Amino acid sequence: MAIVVNLDVLLAERRMSVGDFATAIGLSPANVAVLKNGRAKAVRFSTLDAICRALNCTPGDVMTWVPDDQETETPD
Repeated sequence: MAIVVNLDVLLAERRMSVGDFATAIGLSPANVAVLKNGRAKAVRFSTLDAICRALNCTPGDVMTWVPDDQETETPD
């Protein structure tokens, strides 16, 4: 399974820079980059709440789940 983070799309749609976004949610631009690039191992609910408030969206807009190829294959 893979969790896909859609921050790039959301920031582009809102024409918001990473720096402005980082300031709005209280994280460093470096930590926003970790989130944006899908390298984060965890996200605090308080951070997710701040992201959703800043972007006026839901957690499902920020992250989506994509199943592994093995899960989508049909058994023979």
